[in-house]
Amino acid sequence: MKSVEKADPLYPPIEPYEHGLLDVGDGAQIYWEACGNADGKPALFVHGGPGWGSLPVRRRCFDPDRYRAVLFDQRGCGRSTPHASDPSADLRHNTTADLIADMERLREHLGIERWLLYGGSWGSTLILAYAQQHRARVSEIVIAGVTTSRRAEIDWLYRDTGRLLPEQWEAFRAGVPEAERDGNLVAAYARLMEDPDPVVRERAADAWCAWEDALQAHEPNGAPGAFASRPLADRLAIVRLCAHYFAHDAWLSDGELLRGAARLAGIPGVLIHGRLDLSCPLDTAWMLARGWPDAELVIVDDAGHSGSDTMSERIREALDRFAVK
Repeated sequence: MKSVEKADPLYPPIEPYEHGLLDVGDGAQIYWEACGNADGKPALFVHGGPGWGSLPVRRRCFDPDRYRAVLFDQRGCGRSTPHASDPSADLRHNTTADLIADMERLREHLGIERWLLYGGSWGSTLILAYAQQHRARVSEIVIAGVTTSRRAEIDWLYRDTGRLLPEQWEAFRAGVPEAERDGNLVAAYARLMEDPDPVVRERAADAWCAWEDALQAHEPNGAPGAFASRPLADRLAIVRLCAHYFAHDAWLSDGELLRGAARLAGIPGVLIHGRLDLSCPLDTAWMLARGWPDAELVIVDDAGHSGSDTMSERIREALDRFAVK
C-alpha cells in the first residue's frame, strides 16, 4: 500500500524583512524581528524557557500573507544583550515585570495599536501576565502548553514528577550539594548558576538539561536532547534564567494569573494543550478556561509538552482563524 505523506502544518521558511536591537533600559537590549506582511495583522510570538529564545521555525507558524509577525528574544537570551551565560550579566533587572515592560516598549517602538499574542510553556505565563495588565493592547491569544508558574506547577516539574522517573530525578537531585537535596532544588540550582567557577555552572546546567530532556523524551513524540543539543552558551542562559525565575515564583503571587482570568473577558483565546504533557499538567489549562469567559480549550490526545502533528495543526487552525485584521 502506498503511504500518504501528511501535509506540513507549518508555512514555508521565511526571513525577516526588518530586525533590530531595542534599548529597554538597565543596560539591556532586546533583539526583535518582523516577518510576513508589513501591512498585515500584528502578532507577537512569546517564547518559552525562560531563556529559550525565538527560533526561526516559529516564523513559520504565521500566514506570511496575512500576518505581520513579530518575534523577540527576552532579556538575557538569544540575540539580546547582555547574555545570561555571562556570569557578569546582572539579573536584578530581569523579572516578569521587566519583560512585560519590554513587550510594551516593543509594541510602541513598532507603532502597533493591538496585537495577537501566541506562545506556550513559560511564554503562556508571560502572555497572561501581560494581557491582564494591558488587555486593551491584545486582540486575541493562542497558547500551546498552558502554565501559570504557580508554586504547585513548579513543584510538579522539578520534584513531583520524580515519582514517574525516579532514576532521572535522583540524578537531578544529586546535582546540588548534599545538604540542599531535601530542600528547594530550584533555589539550589539558582545558587549554583551564580557560582564564580565555570565548571560548577556548566555541571549544574548539564544536570538541569538532562532532567528536562528526560521528561520530554518519555512523552509521545518527545524529541530527546532538546535542551542538551543547544550550544553551551544557550544552555547556561536557559538554566540560569529558569532557575532565577522559578526560585522567585516568577514574581507572581501564588495563583495570581488564574484569579485574574476574568480580566481577559472580551479577548478571544484558544488554549491548546497535550493531554500527555508531563511538564505542564492539563488541570491548569482546564482551570484557566473555566475562569476566562472567551477561551476555548482544545485538548490534544496524542501530544505531550513537545507537541505532535495534531497539535501543530490545531495551532495553525487557531492562528488562521484569527488572521483577519
